[in-house]
Amino acid sequence: MSYTIETIAERIGARRVGDTPATIDWLLTDSRSLSFPEETLFFALTTKRNDGARYIPDLYSRGVRNFVVSKETYKAIENGQLTIDNSMQRDSAQPIVNCQLSTVNFLVVANPLKALQKLAEQHREQFQIPVIGITGSNGKTIVKEWLHQLLSPERVIVRSPRSYNSQIGVPLSVWQMNEQSELAIFEAGISEMGEMRALQNIIKPTIGILTNIGGAHQENFFSLQEKCMEKLTLFKNCDVVIYNGDDEFISNCVAKSMLSAREIAWSRKDMERPLFISKVEKKEDCTVISYRYLEMDNTFMLPFIDDASIENSLNCLAACLYLMLPAEKITERMTTLEPVAMRLEVKEGKNGCLLINDSYNSDLASLDIALNFLYRRSQSNGLKRTLILSDILETGQNAPTLYRKVSQLINSRGIERIIGVGNEIASCAARFDIEKAFYPNTEALLRAISRGELRLENEIILIKGARQFGFDALTEELEKKVHETILEVNLGAMIANLNYYRSKLKPETKMVCMVKASAYGAGSYEIAKTLQEHHVDYLAVAVADEGSELRKAGITASIIIMNPEMTAFKTMFDYKLEPEVYSFHLLDALIKEAEKEGITNFPIHIKLDTGMHRLGFAPEDMPRLIERLKSQNAVIARSVFSHLVGSDASQFDAFTRGQIEMFEAASMQLQAAFPHKILRHICNSAGIERFPGAQFDMVRLGIGLYGISPIDNTIINNVSTLKTTILQIREVPEEDTVGYSRKGHLTRDSRIAALPIGYADGLNRHLGNGHAYCLVNGQRAPYVGNICMDVCMIDVTDIECKEGDTVEIFGDHLPITVLSDVLETIPYEVLTSVSTRVKRVYYQD
Repeated sequence: MSYTIETIAERIGARRVGDTPATIDWLLTDSRSLSFPEETLFFALTTKRNDGARYIPDLYSRGVRNFVVSKETYKAIENGQLTIDNSMQRDSAQPIVNCQLSTVNFLVVANPLKALQKLAEQHREQFQIPVIGITGSNGKTIVKEWLHQLLSPERVIVRSPRSYNSQIGVPLSVWQMNEQSELAIFEAGISEMGEMRALQNIIKPTIGILTNIGGAHQENFFSLQEKCMEKLTLFKNCDVVIYNGDDEFISNCVAKSMLSAREIAWSRKDMERPLFISKVEKKEDCTVISYRYLEMDNTFMLPFIDDASIENSLNCLAACLYLMLPAEKITERMTTLEPVAMRLEVKEGKNGCLLINDSYNSDLASLDIALNFLYRRSQSNGLKRTLILSDILETGQNAPTLYRKVSQLINSRGIERIIGVGNEIASCAARFDIEKAFYPNTEALLRAISRGELRLENEIILIKGARQFGFDALTEELEKKVHETILEVNLGAMIANLNYYRSKLKPETKMVCMVKASAYGAGSYEIAKTLQEHHVDYLAVAVADEGSELRKAGITASIIIMNPEMTAFKTMFDYKLEPEVYSFHLLDALIKEAEKEGITNFPIHIKLDTGMHRLGFAPEDMPRLIERLKSQNAVIARSVFSHLVGSDASQFDAFTRGQIEMFEAASMQLQAAFPHKILRHICNSAGIERFPGAQFDMVRLGIGLYGISPIDNTIINNVSTLKTTILQIREVPEEDTVGYSRKGHLTRDSRIAALPIGYADGLNRHLGNGHAYCLVNGQRAPYVGNICMDVCMIDVTDIECKEGDTVEIFGDHLPITVLSDVLETIPYEVLTSVSTRVKRVYYQD
């Protein structure tokens, strides 16, 4: 749905500067996601750590001519330049003086974010269709996607792409509504008080679903009740609200909120509820659910057995019944519900290929997101960009119009080859002017690959298909078959942790993110790439080789070397790696080598010892250090820092405060001796949370980034999950033994499962012989006998499982601290022990 720039200016109350005619189809807040420059309106949003105005020159050079800017930004433009804080300066940021302002439309407003939200509100007012608003602590995305699966055959549905449920994501989601839309489904997420009112004004749901209430994002709420009441604000003008009537806490909050909406509070206990769940029968691989609604009894089969899926299906059931989907269709479609893969998975493929698997949904908005993900991953690896795309179904658009837009989209992302699957996309083959091939179905594509008719080599391949096309088989065929043990790394969770710690900082405080030891076992490149995209100020590694590998892979962010070796000075100079300097011996050697190379003002980071007694200059060394630094120009102090010894433990608080005072005095002495700014930093992850007054100029985020809080693990997100599979299950009689040295003595007839993971993969031998356990289908399975080099054995006697089932070694459901406590060590050691032969699989929610 298009609007003229004049109409948009009027609707958001903007002062328009420029008179170039323009029609707007696309709204943009992230410059990296640009696809259709001529039809795009860019909102230059300002956050605590970034200013969208700095990307205007780059967007202008790429064809964008329409911008929403703040009054302050436009004043800077009028003066011929932008005032950009040096802490946010990037190589791509340029003054705006080069822009030909006569060709540009600037919409000048007080607050670009409020303008974006207001435009979305105005757009929403154009539609009189059912709109489902979903909120809750968990399950929002699954309920949204399952409702789409259940209802889309009869309706053209618009829905939030992925988890676009924030103050920015919601208006971008609502903007997708168009003349063909017959039903809309939007998620709404909040992290602090007052946010839901803005989202309610944008979504204006007619049907509300509250999934559940838990501890996620609790840190900014006084109580769980306060958070629940804030979430219920979304439903203040709904026609109906759906929730779990058996949840006493939610029921009480709904009653206190005094909503005027009709309630469909489903219940497994109260027969008087509008939707009564009379029976839930779990079987081996499915659940049979019987229910009564409007005095009618019906049953459906759900192809899942976990409690979360059952609860999500009941929320979907209530919504489908309210929308009058016939019971027989509900029964038919519930049976075919598929798992929701809420992520873009990056996997190693055959023949030097890299696979990005995204069969999550199939529409233009999600294709845009996935192509942007591919583009950013391909910029430095030199692989050919390939898209495998099925027919895009149920859009309400005719095929020529739809695939013209698809062609424009893939051209904007530099796609070099498209492989289309389906008759509709094949009929529009002429729309694509790049290397191309088309197949009527997935089976035909697989045959072409197996016969060698289609070769895929040294390519980064985005696999994007509607569920009906069964692209799982395609991914299985293209994926490189390696070790069945994998480490899943949730990049979205890591960014959520990054933002949590950022929320604790003053806007001007910079951040160093630690990616040493292969990013605590998670894999340094993907982690560094993601952190660079989110504009962290510094990365830090242990040795120069780690830094040079990141540079070779395309990482351009500033990198600190925490343990520099004198033999690696040349590497540091060549790759612009900034060393920590902790002694006069190291400093003198570095200065000598830099002078030999003709290098001046090479940045270094001065380390002070304030109590760790590991490495560093003593405070009393400061006069001599200052004199040495002033006597040369080969190196220049970029920062000065120290390590807190016990910032995570209250019993050491007096010592920690003493360290901070010592550091402040010594670092101020250093700063006073030089005219340039020297950054000061002492806080680690625990220090960020417990000593906010010691932020100085910068902080260092390490283990907290990877999901392990030294303070409270309930408020950050697990990042790494170590998984494997059951190779074999055998019956072993009582009194027999399992494993080497006959250590696994059985006291009963047992079912013993073998797993393809051992101490060579990082599973510590001390976890064996019943000292620890893993999870099989959510249940504890103790290790039996000694752990071998490549295999271990577990007891599954009391667990329903089969060969091929997934086993969690540590992760979302089994905290890594359970293992580290058994081993009497720290989580760092467990994480960094995961062997390089264990494949890393990266995904992003």
